[in-house]
Amino acid sequence: MVVGILQVELHIAQSFSLKDKRRVLQGTIERIRRRFNVSVAEIDHQDVWQRALLAIVTVSNQSAYTDRSLRSVLRYLESQRDLEVVECHTELI
Repeated sequence: MVVGILQVELHIAQSFSLKDKRRVLQGTIERIRRRFNVSVAEIDHQDVWQRALLAIVTVSNQSAYTDRSLRSVLRYLESQRDLEVVECHTELI
């Protein structure tokens, strides 16, 4: 069993309040969950209105599949116009 963890720090430039941030993040998180069949949670910066740290996790029996899945999620996040990926870190366990 291989567990893949992707931590992504995001900058949300068009967010001017926590309400704006939640609107953008909730939609993004739901689309990621549906499209890639992964678990997603905001794990830090909950009280900061232009930053977010997301953890994306997937489990598989093959490390290549797990890595490919997390790279697809990262590419998707990088293509979003409402978000900017500031930093990311991937770990396979």
